[in-house]
Amino acid sequence: MSSAPPGFATRAIHAGYDPMAEQGALTPPLHLTSTFAFETAEAGGELFAGVREGHIYSRISNPTTALLEQRIAALEEAPAGLAAASGMGAITAVLWTFLSPGDEVITDTTLYGCTFAFLRHGLSRFGVTITHVDLTDPAALAAAISPRTRLVYFETPANPNMRLVDIAACSAIARAAGARTVVDNTYATPMLTRPFGLGADIVVHSATKYLGGHGDLIGGLVAGSAEDMAQVRSVGIKDMTGAVMAPFNAFLILRGLKTLQLRMERHCRSAMAAATLLEAHPAVAVVNYPGLASFPQHDLATRQMPGFGGMIAFEMQGGHAAGVAMMNRLTLIRRAVSLGDAESLIQHPASMTHSTYSPEERQAHGISEGLVRLSVGLEDEADILADLAASLSGAAAAG
Repeated sequence: MSSAPPGFATRAIHAGYDPMAEQGALTPPLHLTSTFAFETAEAGGELFAGVREGHIYSRISNPTTALLEQRIAALEEAPAGLAAASGMGAITAVLWTFLSPGDEVITDTTLYGCTFAFLRHGLSRFGVTITHVDLTDPAALAAAISPRTRLVYFETPANPNMRLVDIAACSAIARAAGARTVVDNTYATPMLTRPFGLGADIVVHSATKYLGGHGDLIGGLVAGSAEDMAQVRSVGIKDMTGAVMAPFNAFLILRGLKTLQLRMERHCRSAMAAATLLEAHPAVAVVNYPGLASFPQHDLATRQMPGFGGMIAFEMQGGHAAGVAMMNRLTLIRRAVSLGDAESLIQHPASMTHSTYSPEERQAHGISEGLVRLSVGLEDEADILADLAASLSGAAAAG
């Protein structure tokens, strides 16, 4: 066999698992158990002391979730991984682990609504300073970072407006100042971007989205150094949040990862076609998609992402009312939150996923009232485009 390291799809299917170690079972077993028996009392003590490897209790580790943790580490090309009950479970576990009263988090101006709420309305109540900086400009980070800064946190592409952050540049600035960089890689997935290799310290995912891929589970994943992941496991997951992933959800995500590369290729191809259609339609005012030459950060996208993803943000000429009219005319694309499913999904961030922002906060953080977010699914591309074209024409005629 070749000595070259295995490719992405091979790692997604095989990393961390030998069927012969599980009686030849080709599909990894699902371990539905809360606790594990010890061979002897002494062995149990050694497990608790950390001098023996093994499982104690599924709030700490479980063979099914442990395999998933190895696999996300392999895909992110990081030393270690960690599973959590949800994307927000992953994010909050990381932040609770590394922050104390008096510390500062520098974050981009655009964040997923629940992340924004946790930072601004949650952590800030416990003496942590949250500073929003335009991280599309690394110089702004360099000017803002201080000795109190413990974490630099951002999404790229950002939910919902698709703005990008230069991971390598911002990570270098944070590291020089002694701060960790945490990147939410949900939109891009490790198929398109691997932040750890670009200098980030910790990568977080809502595995509910593309990694699971079928809209049938809730889960979160983290990747980073072995030392950081051990801290998040013992502090953020075990003691602070209890945000433990159920083994069955880990089993489903492992299944989803096997087709991640194939699915992302399809998502990217269809999203590019949809973005091109939207940009050319007279009823559409603006389209934010990294693959379009008109996208302000297209050059960064081509350097940082070998594909441009399945997410599009756009705004109709008639603003919010026109966007609602367009969404209500769709017949194939489903009006629903979440993203990364086989089904194409569309939603209105200001009244749905980002309603945790006040109107003034949305205006300040680059989330317009008329913005529409589209997750392009796996249906036939021609059917997705036909549904968009018909709804756009109908909305324009009604307007």
